[in-house]
Amino acid sequence: MGKKYNFDYIIIGSGPAGSTAALTLAKSKKHIAIIEQQNFGGNHLNSRDIPYKVSLGFSHTFSHLSTRPEISGQELHYNFPTIVSHQSFITSTLSDDRKKELENAGVTCINGYANFLDKHTVAVGDQKYTADYFILATGSELKTSEIAGLDTVNYLTPSTAIKVRRLPKFVFVIGGGPSGCEIAEYFAELGAKVLIMERAGRILPHEDKEVSSTIKDYFTNELGIMVVPSARVVAVSQDGPIKRVIFNINGQEKMVRVDCIVLATGSSPITDYGLENAGVKYKRTGIGADSSFRTSQKHIFAIGDALGGPSSTERAEYQASILANNILRKSKNPINYTGFIRITNTCPEIATVGSNELELSKQKKKFKKSIVYLNELLPCKAGQLDYGFVKILADRSGHILGATIVAPNAGLMAEEIAMAIRHHLTALEIASTPHISDSPNYAIKLAAKKLIK
Repeated sequence: MGKKYNFDYIIIGSGPAGSTAALTLAKSKKHIAIIEQQNFGGNHLNSRDIPYKVSLGFSHTFSHLSTRPEISGQELHYNFPTIVSHQSFITSTLSDDRKKELENAGVTCINGYANFLDKHTVAVGDQKYTADYFILATGSELKTSEIAGLDTVNYLTPSTAIKVRRLPKFVFVIGGGPSGCEIAEYFAELGAKVLIMERAGRILPHEDKEVSSTIKDYFTNELGIMVVPSARVVAVSQDGPIKRVIFNINGQEKMVRVDCIVLATGSSPITDYGLENAGVKYKRTGIGADSSFRTSQKHIFAIGDALGGPSSTERAEYQASILANNILRKSKNPINYTGFIRITNTCPEIATVGSNELELSKQKKKFKKSIVYLNELLPCKAGQLDYGFVKILADRSGHILGATIVAPNAGLMAEEIAMAIRHHLTALEIASTPHISDSPNYAIKLAAKKLIK
């Protein structure tokens, strides 16, 4: 390390990208620091992935048990504050564990808001820290909305909604993307009245139409969620505990009174920490970086959600690992995003791997497809799996291009397809692979067989 700098590398952000980079670089003799504004582990551990896994895990289980015919006539109860306390305990413990893991690896952990003063200096409170290199892993935050009166209303976000300690009676979710659908289902499964509104013509507009249709039917028929597509919220106001939401649908303005509003309008990269002082070029859509993750300043790198684009924990960790190992080995290992899986943690779960039909159609690529609905399989009928499907896409030669799966444990099922895409396997090779016949996974084998001609 050069004597004029405090550290070899300063990493800003301790989420999946920042922590992975720090732990990998710490294997060398380099002097590493990581700066975290809030709790260590970032949004992944503290407000999104892990908290949702805990809370949705309970709500899915409660809802499932409540509808079992074997428990008919039995009234199930739960303690709502205990759900939130349990979630808080787990996330707090994991955050502490992450900080200890970093410290035990020799990483200097600094709590506070980092702001660049110049190309090699950041300020954290009254302290200044310098480094030869920087890695920006600052993640993303809720995208602001242009709804009139929003700043006068006590609204929730996907990060804060699962931390409230009283179950709302009527929840209005603005935004029908993955986060909006997850939080709508969470509240509905626990007994709240829920309305979810989406500006596009259907919820989950970036997924294939079958996904939107299946989840809408499940929400409507099983959970009583009111799904309102092709509608736009224009204004909100608050009168005591009651919120008024004015929205436009089919050219007409309508109003509804609710006691809870959740703003789930997507996310945007965090860039407000003095990047201009460091000479780093960025836009509202993210920090600019080349294929080696170098920004406009060669000694400053950017990874994860800070780059913009779809949020993905797995991609963030992968980028961090590639970057750190290339730094340590002075190599140029290329990025290969083939086979990454996109998950929405509804129940049934949604997993998209490779390209979906919507993406291939936009790219004007020729493909063939097959779809198998879970309720066509006897084991799934026995297990009352009325909603879900497996859809596989392949090119003309039968090589797998992608798949969309809506099913319990869809993410685990998609890993087989990810392997097939990554290693250029064909539908024939998947179809000839043994599958357990009394499992939803068998739908993968049947869908693959349909592609063979």
